[in-house]
Amino acid sequence: MASTSRTRNGRGRGRGRGRRRGGRGGGSSLLPPPPSSTLPLIIEEFFIVIYEDPLVKKALPKKFADYLDGQEPAKVYLRAADCGPRLWTVEVLFDGQGRMYLDKGWENFAIAHGVDFGCYVHFKYEGDDVLTVKVFDGTMCRKYYYSDDEDTDDESDDDVKPCIHPL
Repeated sequence: MASTSRTRNGRGRGRGRGRRRGGRGGGSSLLPPPPSSTLPLIIEEFFIVIYEDPLVKKALPKKFADYLDGQEPAKVYLRAADCGPRLWTVEVLFDGQGRMYLDKGWENFAIAHGVDFGCYVHFKYEGDDVLTVKVFDGTMCRKYYYSDDEDTDDESDDDVKPCIHPL
């Protein structure tokens, strides 16, 4: 009986290994099921990558534009994280196909915060048309700034006062 048991165990292991190598499916997946479509769409954070001229209008993700559906603002206010309380007024364009663009005012913000080719720009929607922005350079490291500008009047964007990178 001991010899039969050894033979049976040997065969069982051999067949099991063969099935695992060549077999497909049949096992349970360890991945969670896809999210339910009944969950509300909440887009609070997103980023864009600067592949083209950093000073021209920038397209925001379509999902974010969809999130704002029905409350499409004419302008948004950008606040650089860790750069004081100043809000930068940026006009917003919608193209009628669900795309949203940062337009007039974006150039001043980009210059003041060193947005350049290869940068990753992270946005966090704070509500009330305010977006907090963090800029990452091409090495994926965040650019930190501080502002010596006490003026929080967002109507003086023609006079670009850059945030100053700490030494």
